[in-house]
Amino acid sequence: MLEHFCECYSDLSGPILCPVLGSIIPLFIPNSRIRPIRLIGLCASLITFLYSPVPRIQFDPSTAKSQFVESLRWLPYENINLNFGIDGLSFFFVILTTFLIPICILVGWSGMRSYGKEYITASLIREFLMIAVFRMLDPLLFYVFPESVLIPMFIIIGVWGSRQRKIKAAYQFFLYTLLGSVFMLLAILLILLQTGTADVQISLTTEFSERRQIFLWIASFASFAVKVPMVPVHIWLPEAHVEAPTAGSVILAGIPSKLGTHGFLRFSIPMFPEATLCSTPFIYTPSAIAIIYTSLTTSRQIDLKKIIAYSSVAHMNLVTIGMFSPNIQGIGGSIPPMLSHGLVPSALFLCVGVLYDRHKTRLVRYYGGLVSTMPNLSTISFSSTLANMSSPGTSSFIGEFPISVGAFQRNSLVATLAALGMILGAAYSLWLYNRVVSGNLKPDFLHKFSDPNGREVSIFIPFLVGVVRMGVHPKVFPDRMHTSVSNLVQHGKFH
Repeated sequence: MLEHFCECYSDLSGPILCPVLGSIIPLFIPNSRIRPIRLIGLCASLITFLYSPVPRIQFDPSTAKSQFVESLRWLPYENINLNFGIDGLSFFFVILTTFLIPICILVGWSGMRSYGKEYITASLIREFLMIAVFRMLDPLLFYVFPESVLIPMFIIIGVWGSRQRKIKAAYQFFLYTLLGSVFMLLAILLILLQTGTADVQISLTTEFSERRQIFLWIASFASFAVKVPMVPVHIWLPEAHVEAPTAGSVILAGIPSKLGTHGFLRFSIPMFPEATLCSTPFIYTPSAIAIIYTSLTTSRQIDLKKIIAYSSVAHMNLVTIGMFSPNIQGIGGSIPPMLSHGLVPSALFLCVGVLYDRHKTRLVRYYGGLVSTMPNLSTISFSSTLANMSSPGTSSFIGEFPISVGAFQRNSLVATLAALGMILGAAYSLWLYNRVVSGNLKPDFLHKFSDPNGREVSIFIPFLVGVVRMGVHPKVFPDRMHTSVSNLVQHGKFH
């Protein structure tokens, strides 16, 4: 019994419990001792990150079933339990989450002087909730945990935001995502009434009528579309990014949008396959329009953060096209861009954060000629810009190319529009880099220049290594995901 407990703890419970313990300990330390509080938060997040790849050693990629399953009786009279596990679809999302949280703590190391203890606690609670989402095998708690993530994110934007409109942006973020999820709760209650259990494995084998499938699919779509976000329910994202601190923007770009796409893969597509096939044109149309619309909107923005935020919306809508292309190329190709999206926009937001820390402005017109005064940052920005353009050899390319192939097999017009959006993405990425880095200096607006220090460079290095590693040697991803993706395609009768 003890041996089984230790094995479960090291495999799955460790990454869940470490952030919980790390968030509790600082509560007993006085606010005046901020350095030990930061060190505890950083150590807890690093231990969690080191724990997260442990299941990879024993992970069996030949099966699509959830592995390392743990169950805890929660509401036995309602037949509701805490069921945790991982499969090929969720494995890398857990690693991405545990990778980003230590980065966020390091980003706020010197900037979060006010309420430092609360910032560490909110960051670690947020990590615990996001890991639980990706490992949750219970439909009801799959609603509870994603909505719980809103609370620490709301606090981080509202308390540590950078401008006067941070409260409005925090409420906009919270209300948009919460209201959309009300429909998801109704769908889950209907599933519980029909199946009599909250076990996702039983729900996957339950056959719903076509009419009920359509209703449940629309209800779940209303929740997940806001989180992705899809146009026209994307308004909250640019505002939240502009007002959030740099660490908040990093985690916003890295994880919350994946809660929506992961929900489609885990919930909507496998449970309601007939409704998914019927709704494919409904997904293709707004997604294709969104890619073109947000790409054109990006070129009109004057705030550096808004430019990256709208670019992020375009990339995620390309992912939705891949997910709803009923073939292995589309669904399998949609997962690497999600992981890449956690690295590339995050690195770009860090570049903007470095500039804002020094010059206190994010307006494009104030910048120019940074290559002569900040060469290291210019090099890092160039590498991130190449990845944002989906250049071959970068993490974005390995997913967006299969998505285009998968979409073309289903609808050549949608694939053409998606490709056009990728071309527009390259255009505005090069325009932004040329505008900020090249050209003449503007000493009337900017006076002091300093390249990133050692701590800042050390934060950038993992992102650059990850982008190149994914782009040059992507084989690890299909190896781990192929069986789960194939099972998803076959279960949905998409082949």
